[in-house]
Amino acid sequence: MFIPETYQAALLLMILSMICWGSWANTLKLAPGFRFQLFYWDYVIGLAAGAIAWGLTAGSAGHTGLPFLSDVLHTSASPILWAAAGGVIFNIANLLLVAAIDVAGLAVAFPVGIGLALIVGTISSYIVRPAANPLLLFGGVALVTVAILLDAAAYRRRERSATGVPTDRSSFVGLKATSTRGIVLSLIAGLLMGSFYPLVAHAMSAPESGLSPGPYATALFFAIGVLISTIPANLALMARPLDGKPPVSLSGYWSAPFGWHAAGWIGGAIWATGAIANFVASQTHFVGPAVSYSIGQGATMVSAFWGVFIWREFAGSPFSAKLLLFFMFVFFLLGLGSIALAPLH
Repeated sequence: MFIPETYQAALLLMILSMICWGSWANTLKLAPGFRFQLFYWDYVIGLAAGAIAWGLTAGSAGHTGLPFLSDVLHTSASPILWAAAGGVIFNIANLLLVAAIDVAGLAVAFPVGIGLALIVGTISSYIVRPAANPLLLFGGVALVTVAILLDAAAYRRRERSATGVPTDRSSFVGLKATSTRGIVLSLIAGLLMGSFYPLVAHAMSAPESGLSPGPYATALFFAIGVLISTIPANLALMARPLDGKPPVSLSGYWSAPFGWHAAGWIGGAIWATGAIANFVASQTHFVGPAVSYSIGQGATMVSAFWGVFIWREFAGSPFSAKLLLFFMFVFFLLGLGSIALAPLH
């Protein structure tokens, strides 16, 4: 299997991971009439297909460890269960986060959910396998957290300037109830999103018995967990959407245009590419899972980049919102630089 032999190559993989994790959601814009629950069926298919494709290519190349198929066949039950459990937890977190975005908006759901996931995931991954300078690592995480909060403040300024603030009491009460539900969903999603990566890292470390799988085989077991959990979880969300919208009929999936299905497959494959790049980088002796996960979670800033510069979401926004965005990118780059330097000290 391919494993990078230099820190520079591992850093490029972590940056690729960040870009993929922050970009896959753009494929939703290619299927504007698709309810997310229907889009998600194609997304998980693309995710699993991406894991298999990278396993059969990069996972079967090079001279490190076992080739992909041999690695899959020789893996003992324990790490398979750990990796699949990570896939289940990630999947539920991902579904809840999207529901939180629908309920409370991006400005609330992303900073609460992803900010909490960044903190929980970095600390727990560091406990599983301590690596890198903790001062630079956690200092960088703090800077990225500040950047996420600035991103939230910028979105809030934009929304207020576009819609205004409700003046009557009934509107205020409704807004408060919606925000509370969105925050609760975001907190649960963040805790789960920060908990899946240590399970994956544990699967790739020395298990209780047998051989530990490499990152490509682990990605396949992770994808199996995602596929299995999607059936009950997504069916439940179709029957009772958490965003308060009407139930979703499965007939809408079969009547959707081919392009919408292709968008879901591409989105899942992009996320899988980012996950495998992240898993592979974490297995190098000079990086570790905490650093790899932390840089990967910079995906929030990548998604902000898409929104600001490509989709022009802040066109016409007040100067204060654009100033907050400027400082957001400054803190993000400082935090990313600190985390990137952590393995070298």
